[in-house]
Amino acid sequence: MKELATRTVVGVLLIAVALGAAFLGGTIFAIMVALIATVMYVEWSRMLSNWGAAWKVYGFFYCLLPAVSLLWIREQAEYAGIGRGSDLLIWVFLVVWSTDIGAYFAGRAIGGPKLAPSISPNKTIAGLVGGVISAAILAGSWAVYMDLPSHLLWLAALFAVAAQLGDLFESGLKRRAGVKDSGTWLPGHGGLLDRLDGLVPVAMLTAGLMMVGWL
Repeated sequence: MKELATRTVVGVLLIAVALGAAFLGGTIFAIMVALIATVMYVEWSRMLSNWGAAWKVYGFFYCLLPAVSLLWIREQAEYAGIGRGSDLLIWVFLVVWSTDIGAYFAGRAIGGPKLAPSISPNKTIAGLVGGVISAAILAGSWAVYMDLPSHLLWLAALFAVAAQLGDLFESGLKRRAGVKDSGTWLPGHGGLLDRLDGLVPVAMLTAGLMMVGWL
């Protein structure tokens, strides 16, 4: 119970900071994104310190591309006719946050068959389904309320799967590296990579769809 309370408090604080920066945009948001990308890369480099130069290069782009994607979404959404940049950015955040929350509580409450036991023993199929449903409801409701493009309703569910694949990818890296978390400075959460592994694919997919005119 104490761990859940700590996790909740830290999570709420992180959400508040992210929302504040998203609404403000501009230099403040750019600085926050740059700092986050830097910390992510530091965690990546420490976690995979003995894996060779190729993994360092891969990690550089792993941290850089979602950062650039978030900046693109925030600044270009309005020009693309999607609505205010902050509205679409918050949709991205809601997909990731609701997926994490839905998967966590559904997995703990229902249990059942494991999703990928060789990669992450605690993740369950029920958690996957719970995360998808949660994202579809919360992020989908935000899209409707803010009059965002209607296909964001079903994209919320699809991107929830992508978010959990991002989580599994980082879990696989940690398992191979022999570490529990990417860092220890976020009580109840680990490091920034642990918290943002789902955001990486969702941010890049959203920005990618914008760039090709599908969003």
